[in-house]
Amino acid sequence: MLTERLYIIADLGHDITLWILIGLSVFSIAFMLERWLVLRSVKKNSLKVSSRLRESLQANSLSEIEDLSRDRETLEGRALNYGLRHAREHGSEGLEEIFNSYANMERPYLEKYLSFLATVGSNAPFIGLLGTVFGIMDAFRALAVTQGDPAAVMIGISKALIATAVGLMVAIPAVISYNYFQRQVKSILQSLESVRDICLAYAKTYRRGESS
Repeated sequence: MLTERLYIIADLGHDITLWILIGLSVFSIAFMLERWLVLRSVKKNSLKVSSRLRESLQANSLSEIEDLSRDRETLEGRALNYGLRHAREHGSEGLEEIFNSYANMERPYLEKYLSFLATVGSNAPFIGLLGTVFGIMDAFRALAVTQGDPAAVMIGISKALIATAVGLMVAIPAVISYNYFQRQVKSILQSLESVRDICLAYAKTYRRGESS
């Protein structure tokens, strides 16, 4: 009785796993496009701010750096605003903690949906393998019903392997995208470290100017 129920589950399970994989692929593609657009925009702004910071440092112009801190549209601009304001009021004390807290606040926004892509990348092959197992069970049952017709088995096994192939096709792009977006997030957060160093230097200069 239990075996018959398992065969019924296997008969339905192959198609169900395929639909699950198709659904995961749709969500994965949607999240990949969303993250690509968002991180592309953030990265573009980050490069612009980094270029302006570089020019300000070469010109040794604190006023230009203060102007950049008024840019609330970029991560670096907001970080500069928090950092320079803290430097004026408290100097360099606690400045690193401010930047660490700011990075931790921005990280969930930058890494949005990445955990989903990582989960799909690691589990989609197993879902496909489960569908293949169901398909093979159904194929051997068909072999018993057809009294040893090898064509029925070959068709069933070839159908069963589709689930594994689909699982890999869903997982591979998800893993590649996850690794790519993680590198983008890491690069963006690293740019905040240069902003932190600038704020530390500003704090020392500001305090020195006050004491003189």
